[in-house]
Amino acid sequence: MRHPLRALAAAIVLAAAGLTGLTVAGPAQADTRICDQYGSTTIGGRYVVMNNRWGTTAEQCINVTSTGFSITSQQGVGNTSGAPVSYPAVYYGCHYTNCSPGTNLPIQVGSISSATSSVSYNYVSGATYNASFDIWLDPTPRTNGVNAQEIMIWFNRQGSIQPIGSRVGTTTVGGRTWEVWQGSNGSNAVISYVAPSPITGWSFSVLDFINDTRDRGLITNSWYLTSIQAGFEPWIGGAGLAVTNFSAAVNGGGSSTPPSDPPPGTAACRVGYATNVWNTGYTATVTIANTGGSAINGWALGFTLPAGQSVANSWNAALTGASGAIVARNAGHNTSIPAGGSTSFGFQGSYSGSFASPSAFTLNGAACTRA
Repeated sequence: MRHPLRALAAAIVLAAAGLTGLTVAGPAQADTRICDQYGSTTIGGRYVVMNNRWGTTAEQCINVTSTGFSITSQQGVGNTSGAPVSYPAVYYGCHYTNCSPGTNLPIQVGSISSATSSVSYNYVSGATYNASFDIWLDPTPRTNGVNAQEIMIWFNRQGSIQPIGSRVGTTTVGGRTWEVWQGSNGSNAVISYVAPSPITGWSFSVLDFINDTRDRGLITNSWYLTSIQAGFEPWIGGAGLAVTNFSAAVNGGGSSTPPSDPPPGTAACRVGYATNVWNTGYTATVTIANTGGSAINGWALGFTLPAGQSVANSWNAALTGASGAIVARNAGHNTSIPAGGSTSFGFQGSYSGSFASPSAFTLNGAACTRA
């Protein structure tokens, strides 16, 4: 995981020091040592390994092998009640414009016939970290910046740390039982699947986790898979942690509009949009009513702000985007909207010119009626 706001702050520090924020090495042949903050290299002509030390100025170095990497030095110390200090990882796909060689990602979820991965981890004692397998998705086929939805699979966690958000239950995916957590880091929505005991290696279907996330209403089949990543989030220590083997493959050929995605115009929802407007500022209260016969478990409301409008802050929802296309996702306390029920969120912003309201809303990819 890379937190873009923290990464931006780190980039500003680097710029002030007259350094570059990204160093890309050539393809790894013999073992390659990387200590640069965002340094990366390719392995096997197919994958990218990145240092990605986004949350600390302290040294972190990784040793890149032909099949993965190991952490050789990690001097940063993170607050165990907050975010980790880095996410060294190996990945297939695209991450902040750096795409792995020959990747077919981004690819639309509904077009995927299979997505698989195999990973092996080496763990150490005495450190605080998680072994995190990340899957990134977005409503658009973007290859730069932060994606809207992150799926985290916690293969192992050590120390007093926990996923973003709150625990919403348990589930079975890939024949294993997982704790499920949902929340937002302020820039993107996160769903985490936490193993009750360490998993050192596994060959599995990535698509199973994508489908479970979709079935919770957090994405739709029209979204895009952009990358598959395996690495570690260290808070304290971490030298000796390693991804010893990693592989991933994504195949197309699936239906682009599977039956599980409701066609446009059939969503059982109604949206109210009430505003308070003054000078060049405004607040908006958005109410989502579930007019269907079953509960909505996890929601993402999409709409487009008229030209000249922007969002400054929000409450009771996590918003992606500050102007133009906006996606509002449920907070931890309002994930479910019962049949016949409703939930509300709000935001504050500014505008120029004449004020107008958004003309259309979609809930989990399907159009809603206006109240």
